Amino acid sequence: MKVVVTGGAGYIGATAVQALLNSGHDVVVYDSLSKGHAQAVPPDVKLIRGDIADRAELDELLSGHRPDAVVHLAAWIEAGESMSRPEKYFRNNSASTLTLLESMLANGVRKFIFSSTAALYGEPERIPIQEDDTLKPTNAYGESKLLVERMLAWFHRIHGLRYSSLRYFNAAGSNGRSGELHDPESHLIPIILQAAAGKRDHVSIFGTDYATEDGTCIRDYIHVSDLADAHVLALEALSTHDKLIYNLGNGAGFSVRQVLDSARRVTGKLIKSVEAPRRPGDPAVLVASSEKIRKELGWKPKHPGLDDIVTSAWHWMQQHPRGYAELAGTRLS
Repeated sequence: MKVVVTGGAGYIGATAVQALLNSGHDVVVYDSLSKGHAQAVPPDVKLIRGDIADRAELDELLSGHRPDAVVHLAAWIEAGESMSRPEKYFRNNSASTLTLLESMLANGVRKFIFSSTAALYGEPERIPIQEDDTLKPTNAYGESKLLVERMLAWFHRIHGLRYSSLRYFNAAGSNGRSGELHDPESHLIPIILQAAAGKRDHVSIFGTDYATEDGTCIRDYIHVSDLADAHVLALEALSTHDKLIYNLGNGAGFSVRQVLDSARRVTGKLIKSVEAPRRPGDPAVLVASSEKIRKELGWKPKHPGLDDIVTSAWHWMQQHPRGYAELAGTRLS
């Protein structure tokens, strides 16, 4: 298929682009580069710099390339920031996605893969979390994504849009070519590895009094390559299915202390940790049931081990000590 990937210069986006290429699809990346990196996009993929809020640019993109599908990964992702600047998240994640959907309809594109989030569930009512559990976000980021899922249901019902909503849990690791790099960094595994690399003095453990075995939060970490493979399966399944909604997680939870211990094993470094108060709104346990996508599409994580995930992230960080800054030049159309 011919596929446009919005946000394809980002961490998950660039990994998904590579997976699509590996499966024989023709890919064009559309990214504002406000957070993404041009150098993360494979060199044989066309990269167009543009904003999903710009209807004229989107119409030119879709009418010119006439894709079979759009894989949409362009979004703001910081849940904490969304609670101080909710307007930023509703404008970009919700309203701009509506602009993209309108452009798709006008240009005859009827397949859509949506990068959704586990934040839709808020405080879980059971573990592991299943797709039919109550959706009740506790932050504006999750609400901004839930609004899109609600729009998609109506676009499917009224316009016949075929879509898949993929609810990510904690993506981590590296496919060897692209890696996790946010500014500022807010994700646990790269923060811990930055401390191992001497770029941070310590790692803060937010909350040690949760009702878990070691008192720290438990999260579901999924290798980014496994996440990317699910995008390919979902895209191809839309040829025979109208609507697909899946959790994407490892099915196993790891505590903050377990992630720290893994990083110490992998790096051989003594990583200092400092206990800190809980952050408001942090559930004790978030673990996904991914049985639905396993049964329906045959998806199975190839890298379920925590040490494997951390090792791949550490290797990428060692090979790119200055991130993408060391890669000369840009490659824009």
